Amino acid sequence: MTTDTLSPVFSALADPTRRAILLRLMHGDASVAELAAPFAMSQPAVSKHLRVLESAGLISRSRVATARYSHLEAKPLEQADAWMQQYKKFWNESLDKLDAALADYLRTDPGKEAS
Repeated sequence: MTTDTLSPVFSALADPTRRAILLRLMHGDASVAELAAPFAMSQPAVSKHLRVLESAGLISRSRVATARYSHLEAKPLEQADAWMQQYKKFWNESLDKLDAALADYLRTDPGKEAS
């Protein structure tokens, strides 16, 4: 039986605060205080978000003196992107078919206009 690694990733990404934290970590490691600064929430509340991200494998954490730093782990995002690419292919093909059908319709009935 395979382990479901995508569900925790998508669950973690469902929260806008956690997505913002990941965007911030794209620029480099940060302490809890640095990550909490842009949010109207306490550092313990941000720490809860960090635990969710860590359990999903999206970040790793280390301690330097008394500060805890978070580091972005991109591998789970790469796996989620690979899974979503299947749907991107599906939608691109579907929209291409719709575009071709509309072009064919307009060619066969030139009196019609696309709205």
